[in-house]
Amino acid sequence: MDINQKLGPHQVTLNQWLECSPFEKMLGIELICANDGNAELTMPFLASFANGGSMLHGGALVTLADTAAVMAIKSVLPAGTHFGTIHMEVDFLRPVMQGLVTALSSVTEVRERLWDATVYVEDSSGDKIMQMQATFKISRRRLNENAQID
Repeated sequence: MDINQKLGPHQVTLNQWLECSPFEKMLGIELICANDGNAELTMPFLASFANGGSMLHGGALVTLADTAAVMAIKSVLPAGTHFGTIHMEVDFLRPVMQGLVTALSSVTEVRERLWDATVYVEDSSGDKIMQMQATFKISRRRLNENAQID
């Protein structure tokens, strides 16, 4: 198969919040709860997620945090609302060498179509290992119209 045939665009139907999302599924991310603008998700540290220093790769942690923020926002928006991350700031506080990591997210501010969320990621011992502030923009179009975020 030609490499160009493997590159997008790809259509992924999301009937559930995470179960049909290929990337989050590959990372083993699990949704523990999401309601009232808050969410809790977990992700295991698998060997395939290690960086060259045998620590959990920062990209995997950022994916977990971003997904947690999305779930917190989805918990208060009408079904079918489309939105995307437009800004994030991440602080890595401690390395992760093993175990399960947990992301705790909250919607912190809503300004018309801009929604802010804060995420704290903890290791198996409950130590804070990362924090993220992110802003998301709500699209004017419904998800089922296959529209891009404007």
